[in-house]
Amino acid sequence: MKYIIMFLIVLGLAFADFVTGYIKAKCADKVSSKALRIGGLHKIAELVIMGTAVGLTIGLDMLGKYYNDTRLTDIAGMFTALSVFGYISVMELISILENFAEIVPQARWARKILKRMKNYEGGKDDEHERH
Repeated sequence: MKYIIMFLIVLGLAFADFVTGYIKAKCADKVSSKALRIGGLHKIAELVIMGTAVGLTIGLDMLGKYYNDTRLTDIAGMFTALSVFGYISVMELISILENFAEIVPQARWARKILKRMKNYEGGKDDEHERH
C-alpha cells in the first residue's frame, strides 16, 4: 500500500506542475499546444517510470515471499521505489516552485530558494536540464 501512496503522490505533483505550468503560460500569454503536449508527455513518462518502480518493488516483495526470505527483496524494492520517488518528487517540487515564482513575481522567497538551488547545482540554467 505504501508504494501505491508514493505513486499517488507523484501523480498529484505531476498534475500540480502541469497546472501551474499552464497558469504560468496563460499569465504570460504564451499558451502553446505543442508545449502542453510535450509537458503532458513528460508527465506521462514520469508516471510510467514511477509505476515501473512500484511494480518492480511489489514484484520483488512477492518473489521474496515465494522463496520465504524477504530480506534482500525488501531492501532492493524499497531502495528502487524510494530513490525514484525521491528524485521525481524533488524535481516536480522545484518545477512547481519555478512556475509559482513566475506567476507571482512578488514571491521573493521563492526566487531566493531557486537562486540558492541554482548556485548549489553549479549555476545550470538550461531549461531542458531542469525538466
